[in-house]
Amino acid sequence: MGALVGLGVGVGLLLIWTALRRPPASVDDEAPAPRSPGLVERRLGEAGLAHVAPRSFLALSTAAGSLTLIVAAGATGVLPIGVVAGAAASYLPFAVLGGRARRRRREFAEVWPEAVDDLASAVRAGMSLPDAVAALAVRGPDALRPAFEAFALDYQVSGRFGDCLDRLKARLSDPVGDRVVEGIRIAREVGGGELGRLLRNLSGYLREDLRTRSELEARQAWAVNGARVAAAAPWIVLLVMSTQPSVIARYQSTGGTIVLVVGAACCVVAYRLMLRLGRLPAERRVLR
Repeated sequence: MGALVGLGVGVGLLLIWTALRRPPASVDDEAPAPRSPGLVERRLGEAGLAHVAPRSFLALSTAAGSLTLIVAAGATGVLPIGVVAGAAASYLPFAVLGGRARRRRREFAEVWPEAVDDLASAVRAGMSLPDAVAALAVRGPDALRPAFEAFALDYQVSGRFGDCLDRLKARLSDPVGDRVVEGIRIAREVGGGELGRLLRNLSGYLREDLRTRSELEARQAWAVNGARVAAAAPWIVLLVMSTQPSVIARYQSTGGTIVLVVGAACCVVAYRLMLRLGRLPAERRVLR
């Protein structure tokens, strides 16, 4: 009886240990998980500069800030002015990158309805969905052709439609593009008579969204321009006044340094706050 109880306890412990231990890694599990891109890498992709290394971009920002600091401090003789100018120059590449990403996103949003219409026309003409998507490399809008050319080559080599769509989303790095690609994926799964209707509904939704967002962006443009002028004007005046020896002497003191630091902090906070209050909610890539 005691041996039977011991055997039962041993079998129970073995089953518990087998359930809790980590299963052996298969060949697929040994493959490294895809690396999540960093913030700078995502911004470069959204700006259409995925070929630029994040290290190179950060080095450019650092070099611009350091050079501006040296030049401004040497020209005015006031180190705090040089530090403020250097910080502004370091931020300039990020501002240019953000502006390029916004322009690219707006350009893509304007041509996506046309691309979906071309896709629906190709499907209606009897082409398969993968061939219709690849045909956008020739028939699609100019702004989207490079991404779809890469998709066509990728699909020709691999033949895996789902994986090619994932890589297409990575190349586009666009929230509207994510929705279109996922719509194409769903259309592939649905097929049949619902395919053309789904694509037409998607095109109509994109046009309505573009029309609404364009009206709102036109109305809030004054807030963005006002924030830029209000943030830049005091520092332009300061640079002009720094050519006078009396002004330089004032800002070389401890009190002058404190005024510059506090003023720079207030300008940054006010600029970011005004932009946040006046801008439209930015679309996020929730489907990437």
